[in-house]
Amino acid sequence: MKKEWLLILALGLPVAGCGDGPAPKEEAVVLVHGLGRSPSSMLILGQRLRWAGYRVTVAEYPSRTAPFAEQLATVRGIVEECCSDASRVHFVGHSLGALVIRGYLVEHRPDSLGRVVLLAPPNRGSLFVDWLDEMQLASEMLGPVGSALGTDTTDLPANLPHPDYEVGIIAGSRSTQPIGPPAIPGPDDGIVSIEQARIGDVPMLVLPRSHAFIANSRHTANAVIRFLRTGGFAGG
Repeated sequence: MKKEWLLILALGLPVAGCGDGPAPKEEAVVLVHGLGRSPSSMLILGQRLRWAGYRVTVAEYPSRTAPFAEQLATVRGIVEECCSDASRVHFVGHSLGALVIRGYLVEHRPDSLGRVVLLAPPNRGSLFVDWLDEMQLASEMLGPVGSALGTDTTDLPANLPHPDYEVGIIAGSRSTQPIGPPAIPGPDDGIVSIEQARIGDVPMLVLPRSHAFIANSRHTANAVIRFLRTGGFAGG
């Protein structure tokens, strides 16, 4: 953990609250990390976005301990603090962070909302979480919200409304952990399958990356930047 904070300080990436990027009225990007992760997990992607000219803020929230409503409230406070003067506010979320963004935008959508990119999102739940639940390990390992990321109709993913804003999905197809392949049929990133990441006809790009490290890939960063600028993944 100490090394992670040293990296954050070295690269000058804000971990919460208002970023120190470009001048006001420019475009901002709010990054939301995944379950059990910290702002440092979005460090590399955040720096690449800053190099692309965006003002970047990483929203830190209690992913394993707080109920979903509290997570949304935390993100709302960070967005109001950091981005009220931005010309456009984009959002990029990894895993649970993608669902936090979706939940936040249901009731607290900024007037200046730009585009949204969801990285390895369990939009249709995760069969890996189902497996942990069968082993009676989900609540202990994942916390109250994480254990509700299964595929049942009562679980969190099934109860989020379809997005009515510009959104793109980047899914991974490389598994680096031993449980994912037997627990999840079809191509997956070790936690979420490609099919579980889908939302209807929402544009989706599949990259050969694992769930844990998809946000660190330069190919992911390039695709995120392309979508934020153009609304699509096609192009150079």
